[in-house]
Amino acid sequence: MIKKITLFVSCCAVATSLYAKAVDNDIIAFEKKRFENNKQIELKKVELYFKQELAQKDWYAYILDIDANYQGKPVKFKDIVFSNGLVVAPELIDLKSGNSLKDGIVPTLDEKYYNKANLILGDATAKDKIVVFSDPLCPFCMDYIPDVINHVKKSGNVALYYYHFPLLRLHPASKALTKLMDVAHEQGVKDIILKTYQADWDKYFTEQESDELKILNAFNQEFGLQLTLEQIQDKKIEEKIYKDISLGEDAMVQGTPTIFVNGKYDKTKTKFLETGK
Repeated sequence: MIKKITLFVSCCAVATSLYAKAVDNDIIAFEKKRFENNKQIELKKVELYFKQELAQKDWYAYILDIDANYQGKPVKFKDIVFSNGLVVAPELIDLKSGNSLKDGIVPTLDEKYYNKANLILGDATAKDKIVVFSDPLCPFCMDYIPDVINHVKKSGNVALYYYHFPLLRLHPASKALTKLMDVAHEQGVKDIILKTYQADWDKYFTEQESDELKILNAFNQEFGLQLTLEQIQDKKIEEKIYKDISLGEDAMVQGTPTIFVNGKYDKTKTKFLETGK
């Protein structure tokens, strides 16, 4: 009898898995057809990036990677659709709040986000892992990031990974500042990320500043360093910053600060306080 029950359960699990795979393929086919109907888009590839179960019974959100040509230019972006296996919807709105359910759809981070080059505090083997995406000139970040850093310092057994996500349209000066942070961090300047967030940059330049030399001189003066334009204009540094931004976009980061605790997006921005216990 036990063998029969075990076999039955196994068969059900296989059938459920096959059904889920069939629905996934249907979603991809739907997305392909939807974009192929747009004459301005030449579709190259559609792949399922992430699937998330919703609180609404039997409904799932699907994040899809789209690779295409738009008006002759290559573009890559992500799209979100919803399905219960019977119907598909490009949007779902919560009746009570009026908010789009897309706002809460964020993938769980995988191992690529625990990159040694982005580890600023703790050990990679720590029980808890925190990943933050931030802009040093974002007003909220200026208060929030030091709180996260100081918590990790006090707690122990927490690894903190920092990713640059400068909001260049809002704070053009962030571009040079993030590069300076990266060069100084690579040179082993202690607590440079914390110090950058705690510095009063208003006495040197505005957030709209685009003169890298002016920002460089301010950074050197503030911290007693001798960094050069050649160092921050190195292609490797620029590539590192844009890689951080790209990883943020893959994680559906839309603003700063954005924080993930043990791979999960934390909308409340408070769960880091529960780490290291």
